[in-house]
Amino acid sequence: MKMKKIKIQSLLAAAIMLGSAPVMLTSCDDTLDMPSYTADDIDFVFSDEKKAEIFVKGCYRGLVHEEQYRQYNTGDGVTYAAEDQYGTIGSKWNISNFIYNPTLGPYTLSTTYSESYRIIEACNVGIENISALPETKKTKALLGELYTLRAFCYHNLIRFYGDVPAKWEPDLNKDITDPAVIRPSRTSRDVIYDHIIKDIQDHYDDIPWLSESDYGFPERITKQGALAILARICLHAGGYSLRWDLETYSPASLRMARRDDANRVREIYDIADKALNEIIMHNENDLVKAGGGMTGFQNLFYNYCQRNFGAVSQEFIFHIAGLGTTTNSTFGVFNGQPGCSGGYYGQRRPLQAKFPTYYLSFDPADTRRDVACTHYSVTFLKENDPDGVWVNVGTGYSSILGGKFRVQWATAPAESNKRNIDIPVLRYADVLLMYAETQNFLNNGPTGAGIAALQQVRDRAGVGHLPVPQGFDEFQKAVMQERMWELSDEFTLRSDLIRMDLLDWQVNKTKQELVELSDHTGKYADVPRLRLYPVTPDECSYGTKFLTLPYIEITDANEYATLIAAEPFYTPAEGETLTGPQKNRKDAEARKNHLAKLREILGNHGIANSETDQQWYVMNMFQPWNSAYNKGSRQAAGFSSDGANSLGVGKSYFTMATGREENTIDPGQYPIWIQGESATYCGYERNKVELFPFANISVGHPLIDNPNLKQHPGYN
Repeated sequence: MKMKKIKIQSLLAAAIMLGSAPVMLTSCDDTLDMPSYTADDIDFVFSDEKKAEIFVKGCYRGLVHEEQYRQYNTGDGVTYAAEDQYGTIGSKWNISNFIYNPTLGPYTLSTTYSESYRIIEACNVGIENISALPETKKTKALLGELYTLRAFCYHNLIRFYGDVPAKWEPDLNKDITDPAVIRPSRTSRDVIYDHIIKDIQDHYDDIPWLSESDYGFPERITKQGALAILARICLHAGGYSLRWDLETYSPASLRMARRDDANRVREIYDIADKALNEIIMHNENDLVKAGGGMTGFQNLFYNYCQRNFGAVSQEFIFHIAGLGTTTNSTFGVFNGQPGCSGGYYGQRRPLQAKFPTYYLSFDPADTRRDVACTHYSVTFLKENDPDGVWVNVGTGYSSILGGKFRVQWATAPAESNKRNIDIPVLRYADVLLMYAETQNFLNNGPTGAGIAALQQVRDRAGVGHLPVPQGFDEFQKAVMQERMWELSDEFTLRSDLIRMDLLDWQVNKTKQELVELSDHTGKYADVPRLRLYPVTPDECSYGTKFLTLPYIEITDANEYATLIAAEPFYTPAEGETLTGPQKNRKDAEARKNHLAKLREILGNHGIANSETDQQWYVMNMFQPWNSAYNKGSRQAAGFSSDGANSLGVGKSYFTMATGREENTIDPGQYPIWIQGESATYCGYERNKVELFPFANISVGHPLIDNPNLKQHPGYN
């Protein structure tokens, strides 16, 4: 029985961690030194519904692991990994570009597997023991919560790995020496999906709506949360996925397909449609509108970052708590854009960036672009400046950063590596877009109700004028594109593309568009190459509503030629040799001439710019951020040498060009992230990379711990 006691100890230590201190059965800094629990402890934890509720709260811990917002937040045509070293082992770059390898830890996901099964086991224990309590409104609600949490975990496992082992009862009740218990094999994903769909269907009515609960905010699963999770699961269960023959594991059997039973697929979409419609018709949720001098989209995410959840709970249906020092996740650190080089906010480089093609895909009227994307980062004007002047410095196209969860909008954290930002899971905008999708599927084309749902999202963004496609496939793509504009950095887009069988389309589209952008051809032929940015001090205050930098795009050919010719640095003539001081003087003269030409052009745009006015600088958007031209122009505007060369994002990207013509590292060649052996999505292979392989490198990884698990046949 000793092994059984250790399992109980580990389970309770994890599950109660979010609960109040008085219910801890023991206290110790190192849980490995904690004494083994016995069945009596289980009896104590589930002796009444109050203590049982604390156990249920503990099951939320680790529900969304770091891998899901660092690795799986990329590969979607929107976000890519911007690591310090491009293409190196150990970086998130590999996952971002579909390069998986089960024998190398960084090349696949692994912790999500173990964390999901830890929570599944906790849910199984909770379901069994709470079911034995007297049936009350509270115990029924707690059971509904646990069934939904368990379903959410299985959903993540399936979308990452496909068919996975299914466990519906606690291992505590089983003989753990039985190989079938400790070494289960894969279960058909369709069997698991049918099970968890029925679980939620049978129990969501027992969970209170947010307005009927005492939760305050949707940091726990409410009825609308359970319905929305049910719909999300259904769209994956009825959608496309990478499948193979579970008997033969033949690589030739790999294919992207829906389940074979078309009638069941339709039933599943109908379940999703009804769940979404119930949320909509209940009329408790809505999109956050404009207010406080902000557009609706900024108002939503600003207040979310400020933890003003009362202002956004109408839209945020489920988010996972992240506050203080114990329950604060790394989400806010890695996704706390736009990056900063130090100072008041500390040095934080998110190591994720937005494709310039995504940034440029927004309609000019779309108010989401400058919330979802930032074309600035926080850096110092002059290093070691006693006045501590920090600025929001403009970036080029290779360093467009995220912005929904930016550090400037956050609350002051207790520690610099904590950001107090909850992990977002589901919003009402997602509900509306899923509903547009289910209506399209069930009616073989868009309906009035589906179009109205799509229009609500577009209208809030200011793009209600966009045309609505009428065909099934065209409308499906329009919904997916709307999801990309609306739901970036909410770690759902990659698997959305897969379940719609649009990943191949999006990958090849992104690769081609990046080449066209680099060549200044196609729809990118007229994208302005130069921007003028003003030197803009950062407020250095948490809670500022700062949204974006103003800029002037140079579209006049003569102005462009003038600025390009007025290089802010001196290029020695062939054979000319200059001493350091001589070169410095020549550079200073070049910067003075550059600034004079810049001021003339600013005057053409109605901006007076003398030495006493706010200074401006030129950014060649297609050159590296720290190219000689860009760096020199910032220095002409008052940046120190170091300040002109420091950006809060991974070095690999801001030191690379976007344009082939502007490639100062390898003139005339495509930048290595645009085309070549290590270009964006260089590891992509259809009918293989839609799912991850299991890791098999060491004890603690699925294939080592469980030889009965068979590897994804694409990696045999």
